[in-house]
Amino acid sequence: MEFEGQYLTYEEYRGLGGTVDLMPFNLLEFESRKKIDEKTFNRLKNSEDIPQEVKLCVYNLINSISSISNSTSNVTNTSNIASENIDGYSINYVTPDKISSIIKSKNDEINDIIETYLFGIIYNGEHLLYTGV
Repeated sequence: MEFEGQYLTYEEYRGLGGTVDLMPFNLLEFESRKKIDEKTFNRLKNSEDIPQEVKLCVYNLINSISSISNSTSNVTNTSNIASENIDGYSINYVTPDKISSIIKSKNDEINDIIETYLFGIIYNGEHLLYTGV
């Protein structure tokens, strides 16, 4: 499968110190790009000249989304067991509220990364995060 229109290439990612393999990188970069496109109303879509701030934003989003996937899969792959006590035979389960809280926290982290890197960046005469009045 071809991944075109990347904001950050795999070579650039590795040059910044990225450690994810190629196929997970392509999927994570695509997801990061979609998050940025959502916040920027596609102002960067099909652009040839991607600003450095966007590339750094994608790099950090890849790391964040990768850690989100790991933390949510750790919670859900353990049959929702939060803790276990053998001597007193006690099992505590992760509640749906806890899972929702983790996901909300990670979504807030993603939004913070986008705002940190793209706030005030002007591209083609427009602020990337401008939402209009």
